[in-house]
Amino acid sequence: MMNIADMGQKLVRASLILFFGAALAGCNAPADAPPAKPPLEGARIGGPFTLTDQNGQTVRDTDFAGKYRLVYFGYSFCPDICPVDLQKLMRGLSQFEKSDAALGAKVAPLFVTVDPARDTPAALKPFVARYHPRLLGLTGTPEQIAAVAKAYVVTYNKVDGSAPDRYLMAHSQLAFLMDPVGKPLALLPLDDPSTDADEGAPDKVAAELAKWVK
Repeated sequence: MMNIADMGQKLVRASLILFFGAALAGCNAPADAPPAKPPLEGARIGGPFTLTDQNGQTVRDTDFAGKYRLVYFGYSFCPDICPVDLQKLMRGLSQFEKSDAALGAKVAPLFVTVDPARDTPAALKPFVARYHPRLLGLTGTPEQIAAVAKAYVVTYNKVDGSAPDRYLMAHSQLAFLMDPVGKPLALLPLDDPSTDADEGAPDKVAAELAKWVK
């Protein structure tokens, strides 16, 4: 049975996919059509941020100038959806790196927590290490996290659990690909928790990266 947090993720994800739907429809253009524009071109997504990584170092958006950014919001205590998404996203990135190491190196993978109370640098360090050697886990004060989530049109809220420290976080299930100046390009494929289809398979992630990373 889907829990309340999962339902919240599904509803938020669905509403944002609908919001971007008109742009995403361009992905189905005929083979002889001109090169497609990035689905999120012109969208007001992203912006400056100052956060802290899993090593306790200050990280700013300007640190990634000249790099594409793969940005996923979640939390390390997520029981199911976030680990699956991250595994597939990072496997997709690894496939892309193997196909073209130079282009793969241009992609900076970022995991931004929506649970800064529990996701300290010490908690994030072993978590992100499971998925990719270059994955940065980013945390900060509640105010810093709220600001970066708002910039990326990501919503989240706490769902009480059986004990004060066993709460869940309902949040948008979205993975953004940003260009080298921090502008949005596309949403990367992720699984829909309500279906059996493998919408976020690593090969689909790698194909989407290959489409936009130049």
